[in-house]
Amino acid sequence: MPRHLTSAFEPRQYMLSEDFEIFYYSDLHFSTVERHVHDYYEFYFFMGGSVSMELDGPSVPLKPGDIIIVPPGQSHRAVISDPSVNYQRIVFWISKDFCASLAALSESYVYLIRETLAGKGFIYHVDDVDFNALKALVYTLLAEIRTDRFGREARIPNLAAELILSLNRMVYEKAHAGIKNETRSLCEAIASYIDTHFDEDLTLDTLAARFFVSKFYISHLFQEELGLSVHRYLTKRRLTVSRDALLSGMSVGEAYGLCGFRDYTSFYRAFIKEYGVSPKQYRLLYADVTADRH
Repeated sequence: MPRHLTSAFEPRQYMLSEDFEIFYYSDLHFSTVERHVHDYYEFYFFMGGSVSMELDGPSVPLKPGDIIIVPPGQSHRAVISDPSVNYQRIVFWISKDFCASLAALSESYVYLIRETLAGKGFIYHVDDVDFNALKALVYTLLAEIRTDRFGREARIPNLAAELILSLNRMVYEKAHAGIKNETRSLCEAIASYIDTHFDEDLTLDTLAARFFVSKFYISHLFQEELGLSVHRYLTKRRLTVSRDALLSGMSVGEAYGLCGFRDYTSFYRAFIKEYGVSPKQYRLLYADVTADRH
């Protein structure tokens, strides 16, 4: 973090701003702060030093990448084990009213706060890549606060909201990585099944029975993971097979029969929608080109 963005330590434990305040501290020979509480939320980003944090239970040694959420009324303090080690941290104070205004826009802004208030813990950890991304957002926010550039009044709250949302997203995705991997694996398994059974009468009901999940879940899963409906994915797969068959010299009738469409009209319309020309025109346009490449 650039030194010109460093703040002199602010001993007050109350906010002057109605919305948020943010500080980057880098101190040597820093004294331990007494236990205290405040009436706003504190997001504490630990960057370096020999420090433990006291919250509800025994003090917890901190490591770079630790982020602590301190709710209003929660007693806490940082304990300095070795004052000769540079103590670096970012302290981000957020008022209850500002949190409420963000929550009104989306609950995603207050996921971490909800987790903390529900007793899930105060300390979260992100890896180096994510922590560096957060520090870059802090750098941008601090730099904007210290300028008088046009539009700063609009950009500063937007940057603060982006920082809060980014942190929530990082922690959420880490906590739900296993679930995400499971859903991705299921989606891949269903897609693979479609790829090899495209010529059968596949429906959402048959896929649901095959994979023991509801058809509504499969629909949501495909849209979320692939950006396609199951019907659209199946249609594209069938059209790919028919296209390759046409290019290999197969007749339109043979290609149509190979790919699993219920009738020729459905096949014809889907082919034109996908490729912009009829099956016969496509074969005339591209079959010779494909043969020449071989």
